[in-house]
Amino acid sequence: MSQQQPRRPQADQSPQQEPIKYGDVFDVSGKLASNPIAPRDAASMQVAENLVLGQTQKGGPAAVMQSAATVNQRAGLVNRGAVSDIARDQGVTVTETVIDGQRVIVEAVGDQIVGQYEQPDVPKRSPGAIFDPDSVTIGEALEATALTVGDKPVDQSDAAAIYAAEVRASGNNEIKLGGVGATAQSAAAHNQRTMFFADKTTISDVLADATTKLPGDKPVTREDAEGVISAEIRNKADLRTTPGGVASSMAAAARFNQNK
Repeated sequence: MSQQQPRRPQADQSPQQEPIKYGDVFDVSGKLASNPIAPRDAASMQVAENLVLGQTQKGGPAAVMQSAATVNQRAGLVNRGAVSDIARDQGVTVTETVIDGQRVIVEAVGDQIVGQYEQPDVPKRSPGAIFDPDSVTIGEALEATALTVGDKPVDQSDAAAIYAAEVRASGNNEIKLGGVGATAQSAAAHNQRTMFFADKTTISDVLADATTKLPGDKPVTREDAEGVISAEIRNKADLRTTPGGVASSMAAAARFNQNK
């Protein structure tokens, strides 16, 4: 039973109106209430829900934030890469605690709760399962990247990291024709020859629905993350991973799986 339901944003705003703020759709106060809901806020909450709950909750905070951010962006009230001060400085979190057979899920932006609800604690493990279904897989980590840095044009470091992730997911060193590795390599080559940003192929173009495009999938391990990180930084002049990029998402997934 939901204990705190967000209010769905109205999609009929005009450019003259104020952007949809947290206080318009969530029961929050203070500075957060006056912060516009930005696209990167919504993307971060989607990643958090996927990592902790395994999927984006229908009608949950991430879905409501995405709807509000889309309205704000289409009205020209926020930029597509915008992030609110509190989400940037304090982060977004999704936590779950099992109490008397119920999973209590709390979602927060900074220190303020934007969603709290309960679900029955139904065991997900089944006999004969190949791997722990609660673990984050390589495909899911790649899809998380499409949410966090989806607008970034694919470059050679991204392509190398995506290829390394596909190899580790499938256990096959060959690039699959039409797979995410091959698509990323083609996208990187195309982007090098393309002058205008709008004509470039982005991370989301390549990694949306990555789990369905991989020939195989598996939970992310520390070794998988290290391999992808190595591939990414070898192809960057500053030898640093992209914040929120493929290597970063793989590292976060590996930490989650290890600590679970």
